[in-house]
Amino acid sequence: MPLNERDRIEILMMIGVGDRMRTQQEVCRLFHEMHPDREPVSQSTVSRIERKYRELGHVRDAPRQGRPKINENVQQDVILSALENPHCTVRQVSRDLNIGKSSVSNIFKKVKYHPYRVRLIHELAEDDFDRRTEFCEYMMDHNNQNNGFIANILFSDEATFFLNGHVNRQNTRYWSQENPHWMQEYHTQHPQKF
Repeated sequence: MPLNERDRIEILMMIGVGDRMRTQQEVCRLFHEMHPDREPVSQSTVSRIERKYRELGHVRDAPRQGRPKINENVQQDVILSALENPHCTVRQVSRDLNIGKSSVSNIFKKVKYHPYRVRLIHELAEDDFDRRTEFCEYMMDHNNQNNGFIANILFSDEATFFLNGHVNRQNTRYWSQENPHWMQEYHTQHPQKF
C-alpha cells in the first residue's frame, strides 16, 4: 500500500530532520514497529522522502499528468442534453458544452445510452396492394414467356435526396437507454426529391 502524505511526514519526524538523529535503517525498523499490520518501508523509500523534502520543502505528491477527469456536473449536463433533445449528435453536445467528442461518447456509454437509428416506413395508399399484385403477375407472365427475362434486368443502388429537409437515415440518431422503436412515415413520390 503506498504511503500517504501523513505517513511521509511521520517518517520525516522519525528521521529528525535538521540534526538527523536516526539512520534510515533505524527509521525503517521504527516505522514497522509502529505499524506492524502494514508492509514495511524500504531504506530507499525513506531516502527518497528525505531527499524530496530537502529539495522541494514538502512531501506532497506531484500533480498527475494526463487529461483531467470530467466532473459530475458536466456529466449531468451531457445526459440532460440527450434527455431534452434525443436527436442531438455527439458533435452538437460537444460543441454546446465545450468538451471533447470522445468524452461525450464515453459519458453516453457509461450511462448505457445507445444511438438508435430511425426506421423509415413507406406510406402505403389504398391501391398500393392491388398495384403490387399486378406487378407480380406481370413479372411472372413475362418470365413464363421468356426464360431469360429476369437475367436481363439490371439492378442498381439508388439514393434519394430530399430538398425539403426530410430525414436522412444515415445522420439521424435517437439517444436512449431503451430502443424507442422510432418510426417515421414519408411519401415515396415527393416533388422535391431527386
